[in-house]
Amino acid sequence: MDLKSKVKQNKFTVGIIGLGYVGLPLALEFANKGIKVIGFDLDESKVKKINSEKQSYIKHIPSDKIKSAVNKNTLIATSDFSKLPEADAIIICVPTPLNVNREPDMSYVINTAEVIGKYIRKGQFVSLESTTYPGTTDEILLKIFESKGLKAGKDFYLCFSPEREDPNNEKYSTSTIPKVLGGVTKQCTEIGKLIYEKVIVKVVPVSSTKAAESTKLLENIFRSINIALVNELKVVFDRMGIDVWEVIEAASTKPFGYTPFYPGPGLGGHCIPIDPFYLTWKAREYEISTKFIELAGEINTSMPEYVVNKVYHALNENKKCLKDSKILLLGLAYKKDIDDLRESPSLKLIELLQDEGAVVDYSDDYVNTIPRLRKYEFSKKSVKLTKKNISKYDLVLLSTDHSYFDYKFIFENAKIIVDTRNAFKNFLGKKLYKA
Repeated sequence: MDLKSKVKQNKFTVGIIGLGYVGLPLALEFANKGIKVIGFDLDESKVKKINSEKQSYIKHIPSDKIKSAVNKNTLIATSDFSKLPEADAIIICVPTPLNVNREPDMSYVINTAEVIGKYIRKGQFVSLESTTYPGTTDEILLKIFESKGLKAGKDFYLCFSPEREDPNNEKYSTSTIPKVLGGVTKQCTEIGKLIYEKVIVKVVPVSSTKAAESTKLLENIFRSINIALVNELKVVFDRMGIDVWEVIEAASTKPFGYTPFYPGPGLGGHCIPIDPFYLTWKAREYEISTKFIELAGEINTSMPEYVVNKVYHALNENKKCLKDSKILLLGLAYKKDIDDLRESPSLKLIELLQDEGAVVDYSDDYVNTIPRLRKYEFSKKSVKLTKKNISKYDLVLLSTDHSYFDYKFIFENAKIIVDTRNAFKNFLGKKLYKA
């Protein structure tokens, strides 16, 4: 039976490489539609969590979904990549970070492509979902797979379909967010559309893998530049004694020609702080300078330093020094109500404050302890927000505005508050500072 027939009859197996914030939700969508899924991950703890414990390791994904899929035998996890030939469709969801020089680190994609190339067989479909620069699918994956003597569109099918995950978004989920898809050939796009339509409400085909890769970059560059704009305006308006949050709220009443974006302590997540630099790097190959993108990156990257400067002045006005001050940072995740620490500005804030001699603790019920990360290694545990605990700190710094925080309680018990998210907008007092 050919792949198209298998897909139409739901008799195909999906292999998903990378069971993180992108791969696990997608695996569950296929599995809970009765389609067999093999999840591949080098992290044995994730494999054990799924197979043996039937538990989620991502807080906004309920364990019940994993338990249901495992009990129905539609989901199994493994670290054994020799099982790749068992999958009819292979979807790659691996990280694409930046290296120390802020250039694309393609090692995860290249290593994954080489492993797939080792096991690829005729009739398989492969889709890359990891955000990357235009040309990656053709220049890396296609080259590796066709070196095995196979022809794309005839012997195997290759596409790029960018992930659009927004963890814990109450309005949209993996299945309800339209999915862009670009194949190496028309046959690749056709097969990819059939596969993704099994779980996604709408698949949007584009003319090529490069167009699909560029679509994801445009989405996140648009956000990066607009966030940089309001971050810059925040600094300017603050110097003028103007509340940027009030201005944004007023501007938002215009029913056309304006989309609100909001300032913060810096950019977080795997997409917006990273993706624009993938295009910047690739553009150099064509001798093009991406001035807008680079300027936005500079502004957004500088925001943690701006926040620390605000902390310094707040303490100074209260006759305190930053050095040896005890600071409680509220919210460690990169955005509210999730446990995702990727590129979180909170981590940079801890580093900067500690470099200035401050004693820094944090409170975040979504992150009980800070794991070892690529850039940071902090040995800290989350502090419970009791009256005694809050009052013992010289300053409370709100970085991530989780919904569960009792802002009235915090305001009543904190000595000084620096608010980067306008979460204390309903409270007034000399001890409150906006950053």
